[in-house]
Amino acid sequence: MSEIKVNKISPRAACGTVQLGDSGDTITIPAGATITNAGTANGFGATGAVNWQTSSIKTTTFTAANGEGYFVNTTSGAVTANLPAGTAGAIVAFKDYAKTFDSTNKLTLVQNGSDKVGGSTVNPEVTTAGIAITLVFVDSTQGWLITDDGLQSEAITAQFISASGGTETTCGNFKIHTFTGPGTFTVSSVGNPCGSDKVDYLVVAGGGGGGGDAGGGGGAGGFRLANHTSMPAPQTSPLANASGLPVSAQGYPITVGGGGAGHSGPASPPAQKGQNGNPSVFSTITSTAGGGGGQSSPGTGQAGDGGSGGGGRGSAPAGGAGNTPPVAPPQGNPGGNGPAGGAGGGGASAAGSPAGPSSPTPGGNGGAGSFVVSAGFAGCNGTPGPVSGARYFAGGGGGSADQSGPAAGVGGDGGGGPGQQRPSSSPGVNGTANTGGGGGGGAVPSPGSNGGTGGSGIVIIRYKYQ
Repeated sequence: MSEIKVNKISPRAACGTVQLGDSGDTITIPAGATITNAGTANGFGATGAVNWQTSSIKTTTFTAANGEGYFVNTTSGAVTANLPAGTAGAIVAFKDYAKTFDSTNKLTLVQNGSDKVGGSTVNPEVTTAGIAITLVFVDSTQGWLITDDGLQSEAITAQFISASGGTETTCGNFKIHTFTGPGTFTVSSVGNPCGSDKVDYLVVAGGGGGGGDAGGGGGAGGFRLANHTSMPAPQTSPLANASGLPVSAQGYPITVGGGGAGHSGPASPPAQKGQNGNPSVFSTITSTAGGGGGQSSPGTGQAGDGGSGGGGRGSAPAGGAGNTPPVAPPQGNPGGNGPAGGAGGGGASAAGSPAGPSSPTPGGNGGAGSFVVSAGFAGCNGTPGPVSGARYFAGGGGGSADQSGPAAGVGGDGGGGPGQQRPSSSPGVNGTANTGGGGGGGAVPSPGSNGGTGGSGIVIIRYKYQ
């Protein structure tokens, strides 16, 4: 095989034509070679592709060329396109530019000579608004055949969830529905994956009440969070589930759990634990109520299990279990043990702190709650806390000190109420409403003081709406 090495091949005549080979020859491009086109390519559309002519929108009669596609605007009246001479493999395409094709403002395709379109010699008229068509010339029997067509409306476009219910706010492209009491989240449009078809949620149950008479702090209500869409910095809670919740067009009843009552001291009835809170529910997501704080009465005084467990105390020292029933990621933590003073209730992200083993003993601190980035949930404004610009939920209640002098336990970030310190006759501090925070433990003046009531829960639903 002969080989010619040159840098450029030019025609002998200025602006002439250079021909590679003769009819019937095969030109081979070896593997790894690259052909770069900086000019106009004609006749390369035989495989089903055209070069769309975007620089010239057609509004009057024109002649189409093989291998080209044309945008046709019939806003000012009908347009005629003359088809090129039919040779096997020739290809042309047309698109309604302004969606104005109809029986009056139509595109007429005129055949060249004896060529046919779809086996007919009648010039076809294109009258469907918005349509695009591609034609390939097959042979003299059928002539030009349509090999592809479609409408812009058939393309997949982003669709978004549309819903109502609760207190509705927006932040950027997200819509947020906040429920601080019972209600209904009503979905009217389910969207699609190109836009949105799942929701994120925050479901926090009611916190447990604190125990009376140097009682343990109440456990925080269960904290369950989904974050399948990215949130702004800082990152959201490590307890977030990365999978959003699919929704259908229906109404979803919302349950927001109330906080459990703090229990009385030893006057009457006998000292018992604080009461468990109440669960919060959205669709298939149930957050378990916080466990009540314990009191020094075996059996009746045992700290409660729950989303987070209540803190123990005295003769019933064991803290309540958290994440009960278990879910992943966990919805809470256990309460602290309290051999002497009241231990702290568990929080969403940390267990309650224990009280000391002997008197006089400070109360245990409530376990820290967890957070959501405010720009993703409950509007765009954050509240103070260790993570700037975030809002905290589900902190455990602080335990009470068993004697005067030692400090009572503080409540965990996220609405946990602090415990009360002897000799105060005041009850333990209530958990903050709509945080799921546990109530603080009550002190031990005669005849004893009550534990604080747990904070009510909350349900927040978030999705991309535009």
